[in-house]
Amino acid sequence: MRTLSDPTRRAIYERIIAGREASVRSLTEHAGVSQPAVSQHLKALLDARLVVGRKEGRNTFYRADSCGLQPLAAWMDEHRRFWEESFDRLGDYLRELRRTEGES
Repeated sequence: MRTLSDPTRRAIYERIIAGREASVRSLTEHAGVSQPAVSQHLKALLDARLVVGRKEGRNTFYRADSCGLQPLAAWMDEHRRFWEESFDRLGDYLRELRRTEGES
């Protein structure tokens, strides 16, 4: 997922997950970048549906939205199945190779 390829954005996302919810101010304190930069990263996370915001007075609090990770989880599951089947076929091939070598 391209959105999480940026290390600062990934760190912001991980901080949101760790705290269940975080304000822009608290994220800025730990991000090592300016508040406008944090806001830009949050916009990218919002656009990717990785986080959702909740307004409370003048503050917005962000929490992770698991819906955004579903395409990544599906992609990973597809590749997991591919590799499991590939290793199973390799195991079958090696067993057959050993069997035919034993007959020679």
